[in-house]
Amino acid sequence: MKAVLATDLSAANEATIQNETCLRCLGRIGIEEFHLVTVVPSNVHAGMPGIDFEKRRRRGIERYQSVLEDAGFDVEVHVVRGTPHRRIRGIAETIGASLTVIGSRGTSPLANRVIGSTARNLARSTETPLLVNRIEREADDPEIIRQHLFQRMLYATDFSENAAAAFEAFSYLRHATKEATLVHVRTPKDPTPEGDPEPRLEELAGRLEEWGIETSTDVRRGDPAEEILEAEASVNPTTILLGSRGHSRLRRLLLGSVSEELVANATGNVMLVPPGSSR
Repeated sequence: MKAVLATDLSAANEATIQNETCLRCLGRIGIEEFHLVTVVPSNVHAGMPGIDFEKRRRRGIERYQSVLEDAGFDVEVHVVRGTPHRRIRGIAETIGASLTVIGSRGTSPLANRVIGSTARNLARSTETPLLVNRIEREADDPEIIRQHLFQRMLYATDFSENAAAAFEAFSYLRHATKEATLVHVRTPKDPTPEGDPEPRLEELAGRLEEWGIETSTDVRRGDPAEEILEAEASVNPTTILLGSRGHSRLRRLLLGSVSEELVANATGNVMLVPPGSSR
């Protein structure tokens, strides 16, 4: 499997690349090849102080390349120019990546830095599964919040086709997952209720338990983003897993806004699976 690892060479993103536990988790789920991507903003051009920005970025990213190669991964480096989320997405689609990984500090005074806005824009537009790796907020020497990326998963589902595709990610995540909580949120905004969700959750739980994953279910009622965040606070997962869109126009809008809220406000990591991206 190939993964895109996007970095702006900040201390926050260095934390992901330098963390051996994170790299072992990614290797355990089948990642063998990393494409390190850093994007030079398109507004940096000749005549500005930053004219050699591309050379400086290439020197910086070569350090990260050595770390990943020493950990046993194949690595290709991309130093490109343009709008960060568009270039990251384009490279991921071109190489057929199974995962895009990006670090984010989430909601903080730094939230509007390039990497923060890039994570949000990728959450809206990615066609490749996206792992937003949560980094400590407001720290000069930041560390990642959850080192074992996939050890305890919180899977949120509305039983849509996209949610089912997200669940299929367990086919490779299971090699690094020990516990999972399956959450469904009933909301007044649902077009029509679809019966008791508990049996459907139990069916999914049974599949995970066949893989040796300890699984529990949780049916909630209310605002989806708020309830998922409350579930996260309750069970303390390492990563929230969900599809980025739902099964109708209303649910697509709802799930789109939920995924963005989780990327911005979750304490731990968030993994989004867009439609048609199951690999």
